[in-house]
Amino acid sequence: MADKKVYSASTTAPVNITVVKYWGKHDTKLNLPTNFSLSQLTSEARDIAGVRETASFRQPEDWRKDLKDANPSLPKLSECFVHAVSEDNFPTTAGLASSAAGFAALVPAIADLYELPNRPTELSKVARQGSGSACRSLFGGYVAWEIGQAADGRDSSAVEVVLESHWPDVKAVIPVVSAAKKVVSPKAGMQATV
Repeated sequence: MADKKVYSASTTAPVNITVVKYWGKHDTKLNLPTNFSLSQLTSEARDIAGVRETASFRQPEDWRKDLKDANPSLPKLSECFVHAVSEDNFPTTAGLASSAAGFAALVPAIADLYELPNRPTELSKVARQGSGSACRSLFGGYVAWEIGQAADGRDSSAVEVVLESHWPDVKAVIPVVSAAKKVVSPKAGMQATV
């Protein structure tokens, strides 16, 4: 009889609105920023990510084929049998850092699923690999992304600067002018100007 156990975990992460923007990367492979950045996290605009694992899931190559047929620009999946779902409560690809919130929710969900250490500073180093800004969405309040000095990026992580309550009168207002997909991605825009 096949193993029918299903293991699952889910987390949520906020959008972070940049106060001091990092602009470009000095190492695109490691997602290391050219400069320090600072963000304010929102309490309302969020992503929720869920992950499930079971031995009865289809083979990874079946998932890859389906995803490649749907969108050939998607990155390759790992060789593990995990099903991940991510959903935003705000317009995706419209300029509100949906990939940052998505990876910031996904990384702790995977850590919870496999019962891995889940300190936000350490998770920020992993989330940064998926989306640089994701490292700042693992905390609350105002969060800085430190450049770091190590060539391998091990010291480039996010740190909470102050809690949201530190400046209780400061609020982020996010007017959504259009929910349409951006014409130029942030990655392309930054790399073109660095």
